[in-house]
Amino acid sequence: MMTHTPSLFEHPDDDTLYTALLERDARYEDRAYVCVTSTGIFCRLTCPARKPKRENTRFFGSIPECLEAGFRPCKRCKPLDRTGEASDMVRALVSALEADPDRRWSEGEIAALGHDPSTVRRAFKRHFGITFLEMARLRRLGRAAEKIGDGESVINAQIDAGFSSASGFREAFNRLIGQPPNGLKSTPVLRASWIPTPIGPMIAVADTHALHLVEFHDRPALKNELAQVQTQAQSAIVIGRTPVLDQLEHALTAYFGGQADAIAQLDAIPLSGHGSAFERGVWRVLRTVPSGETRSYGALARAIGRPTASRAVARANGANRLAILIPCHRIIGADGSLTGYGGGLWRKEWLLAHETRMTHSAAMTLSCPAR
Repeated sequence: MMTHTPSLFEHPDDDTLYTALLERDARYEDRAYVCVTSTGIFCRLTCPARKPKRENTRFFGSIPECLEAGFRPCKRCKPLDRTGEASDMVRALVSALEADPDRRWSEGEIAALGHDPSTVRRAFKRHFGITFLEMARLRRLGRAAEKIGDGESVINAQIDAGFSSASGFREAFNRLIGQPPNGLKSTPVLRASWIPTPIGPMIAVADTHALHLVEFHDRPALKNELAQVQTQAQSAIVIGRTPVLDQLEHALTAYFGGQADAIAQLDAIPLSGHGSAFERGVWRVLRTVPSGETRSYGALARAIGRPTASRAVARANGANRLAILIPCHRIIGADGSLTGYGGGLWRKEWLLAHETRMTHSAAMTLSCPAR
């Protein structure tokens, strides 16, 4: 069980700390930290990054509190590298943890790096108020969420995740999926899964009947889309699997592997009904654009019988939250240029090139049948 050394610093009210954040006031250095709920990171108050909105901030007096609430350290102001006072050993281990935050560390692994575990324990306790192994456990909240999604008791998941504080665990879980763990037991739930792909992981959400969302993990609008899914489905989201998600992962594996039947597999996945009537009409026509081909916004507008609605079509394209399955990446500018894509233009270019290769390969197979 972790215990944190109480601070002798009297914590000012949050409005005072927010003012200090805006002014990069160094008086609270190493005595107060800001946690940004919209990004999931925590920073020094002197961080040079763009300042968050007041409603997206929470303030804690120690690094352990930030970690225990499920926030990760900012890569710009590096709050774990406290004013350069850390020893080379502490800095090396912090760097190793940041390089692989999901690793399950042990004292044997610390010793294998040439460090005495007891020395490391004292140094981290003195420097951060928690040991290195405690710090590492706090970075593995995701496993606990998955266990709760699979039906394990909240207390067992809490213990396994290394949370000594039940309130800290509930807060971290709430920030991750939007609902405290105890509330999940009486609420219909959607399941979310992490699906790896060659161009970055995707987050998918489904119930037992249909897919509600599949997006690249770093899409800027993902957090808002997850909130929309929960509101529209009137359901919580937990980490887990459904047959629909298994079907999706199999189809995406086929797609990225260039298999001939991949598009048919994707088309067979049941999709949830969402969006306005106009958006659904755009998406329905969009799904008829063949793999390996592109259309302009104007052409798509004409195809739905609204030739002057190019801008509205573009907005509907951007509102799509079923990446690849509703292939908004196949829509380009009238001049042939790539236009905005929530997953990043580099991914749009990759997907179009990949589908061109798939189409060419399929054509070659048809023209050269096996003898």
